[in-house]
Amino acid sequence: MCVALGLVGILLPVLPTTPFLLLAAVCYGRSSSRFLHWLLTNRWFGAYIQNYREGRGLPQREKVLTILGLWLTIGVSVVYVVSQWWLRLVLIAVALGVTIHLLRIKTARLEDDRLDSNRQHSLDAPATLKAPFVDRTSE
Repeated sequence: MCVALGLVGILLPVLPTTPFLLLAAVCYGRSSSRFLHWLLTNRWFGAYIQNYREGRGLPQREKVLTILGLWLTIGVSVVYVVSQWWLRLVLIAVALGVTIHLLRIKTARLEDDRLDSNRQHSLDAPATLKAPFVDRTSE
């Protein structure tokens, strides 16, 4: 369920993606090492989760594209979809808050991205179960 909400959050700027994907990783870490491995090695958001978990940040390209996509969708919603002035203010406030949050996240270096993509393909199940996600399936 958390993975599905995280995927929907990629498309809807008001629904957050990162908390749901991180929650999915925590839940999988406690219940299924197979699903945790799948999540952390997924080609679309595996590296995203690992970079966030390990404090490496987001590459500048991802930051720029995310902020542009956010403001584009919020802008279209404010101009063409929403007619109530207070709801327009809420959407703009959410976009501003998300933008500030993204700008405060560390910007990953290009070398980190290359290393991460190389490491992404060489992950095995035991290496992915390191803290903070603990495998509790054997308890």
